[in-house]
Amino acid sequence: MKIYRATDYRDMSRKAANIISAQIIMKPDCVLGLATGSTPIGTYEQLVDWYRKGDLDFSAVTTVNLDEYKGLTKDNDQSYYYFMHHNLFDHVNILPENTHLPDGTEPDSARECARYERLIQSLGGVDLQLLGLGHNGHIGFNEPGEAFEKETHCVDLQESTIEANKRFFASADDVPRQAYTMGIKTIMQARKILLVVNGEGKADIVRDAFFGPVTPAVPASILQMHNDVTLVADAAALSKVPDFN
Repeated sequence: MKIYRATDYRDMSRKAANIISAQIIMKPDCVLGLATGSTPIGTYEQLVDWYRKGDLDFSAVTTVNLDEYKGLTKDNDQSYYYFMHHNLFDHVNILPENTHLPDGTEPDSARECARYERLIQSLGGVDLQLLGLGHNGHIGFNEPGEAFEKETHCVDLQESTIEANKRFFASADDVPRQAYTMGIKTIMQARKILLVVNGEGKADIVRDAFFGPVTPAVPASILQMHNDVTLVADAAALSKVPDFN
């Protein structure tokens, strides 16, 4: 694992955007796995800025997103479909038909998960997967459990995840209780993985996930087994990693 220490959130976002832009420049028709949540917003803003300056071309890029809430329509401002269009897709020259997310409006979980898994495989897999890191160690919506979930599946969200996400909704009762997510096997099959983590609140889980045992109780710990992982984190998130103090 390569670890880059950023001075702050803005620096983290710029460093992560540099890695993604290098992937696009080296392979213009690459498949990017994308993440949502508050952490990657700055990275997307930087990519949009470079696109507007003429430094990046998304016209041949294909994207697949990690996850989507089950039950939310695309026009719901808390859906990840809405998030991706608001923060990236509507501001660059990516083709709409080349952007893919799980369909949260599909009620048949088995059907949707199988469809999405087939889609990812049909694209030849993911060249670079962007990830955030949950406070409980989840990546995508792969929650702590007794085993690593393998492929795209429907997950019951844990209370800690619902609690973390309720700030985006009118009330906790409005937070969906289920989501479609890429599985651990699907994520691990990406050729490169890029994690962005910031804030003192993530310091414990950074230590546990990347410097502790590999265990499904901390889903992100499986990334220790991948041969090309880059962690970009600010000083606060790395504050409990001895070599970075």
